[in-house]
Amino acid sequence: MFDLAIVGAGAAGIAAATEARARGLSCVVLEASPRVGGRAETTRWRGHALDLGAGWLHSAERNPMRVAAERIGQPVDRSPSPWREQFRDLGFGKDEQAAANAAAAAFEARIAAVPPASDVAADALEPGGPWNGFLDALSGYLNGAALKQVSARDYAAWEEAASDNNWRLTRGYGTLVETLAEDLDVRTGVAVRAVDRSGTAVNLLTDTGAVAAARAVVAVPTTMLASEAIRFAPDVDAHRHAAAQLPLGHVEKHFFTLPDPATFPKDAHLLGNPHHSETGSYMLRPLGMPVIECFFGGDWLPDAAGLDALAREQLGALLGSGFARAMEPVAASDWRGHAFIRGSYSFARPGAQEQRRRLAEPVDERLAFAGEALSTSDYATVHGAWQSGREAVRRLMEAE
Repeated sequence: MFDLAIVGAGAAGIAAATEARARGLSCVVLEASPRVGGRAETTRWRGHALDLGAGWLHSAERNPMRVAAERIGQPVDRSPSPWREQFRDLGFGKDEQAAANAAAAAFEARIAAVPPASDVAADALEPGGPWNGFLDALSGYLNGAALKQVSARDYAAWEEAASDNNWRLTRGYGTLVETLAEDLDVRTGVAVRAVDRSGTAVNLLTDTGAVAAARAVVAVPTTMLASEAIRFAPDVDAHRHAAAQLPLGHVEKHFFTLPDPATFPKDAHLLGNPHHSETGSYMLRPLGMPVIECFFGGDWLPDAAGLDALAREQLGALLGSGFARAMEPVAASDWRGHAFIRGSYSFARPGAQEQRRRLAEPVDERLAFAGEALSTSDYATVHGAWQSGREAVRRLMEAE
């Protein structure tokens, strides 16, 4: 019997196993999918590392993943994020950029100083504001959901905690998480169907048999908890309810070849349509790679073919139809369609910010949950998930 069994080999699960090892506990990590990393996934193309999921070391100056990367010798690129700039001011002049960024700053100030009584983030918008579509697009990127779906207090908590230091890993974020898991007992392709703590041990029932442990940390996305993809005995109704109030939004990435890459600077950024909420954010030559990274967020997202068409339409309007025709698909995510994830990262429904704390409370001295959704200020990030995993183990051990 193991001292600790962990369900899920994303960042939270790997962090929990790392903490367990540091405490001298015997530990096993069971992962349903065939790979380690969860929503941090790096794919290779012509020697380049493309992050299909997490890609940024947010608040890098205090980010434990940046510390881990530097400790094991994985290069960190400290170039500033270009999101507030529009390459050559195409379709988005300097005056408009200044006005849009000012509207974003004013919105963030309002939502922090006097959150709407409804706790609906959209209620903090300026009525009829000319940049409301732009602000809703930002919410799509940050939350994977429109402002009308998001808790104002939760949105403000993230903004208050975040800094402007957003750095990247040249070998990929997924590569980092995989590397940190190398010396751990991680078993992929093992789906846990039930967690039974009705006896003296916690029994994790899988398709290939049972695994017994003294304690368990379940580090799976909120979608999986809320959908009852894993059965619990006794049940964990309060935690399931919390998970349902913290759904995963919808964010996807598509990569294309960059026509004539030498004509573009590194990290050139374009917003497809700054006046509309349903728009892509495009990075040309990210980290100097000869690709276009297309970033889409919100519940409006069409299927993969629709996103490809949108990217060609918007980039063609800015860079010419010949450019759009020369783009060739390289790689694409499908987080909404992933059987064991079903979305991108969590957002809190209006009135549900406190459910993050509720979900972080151990069920008892033998069972706790972990994941980015449990962080009150660093949700939707790998480092938020990492901190949650370590904290889950600490809480279980302190409950003895």
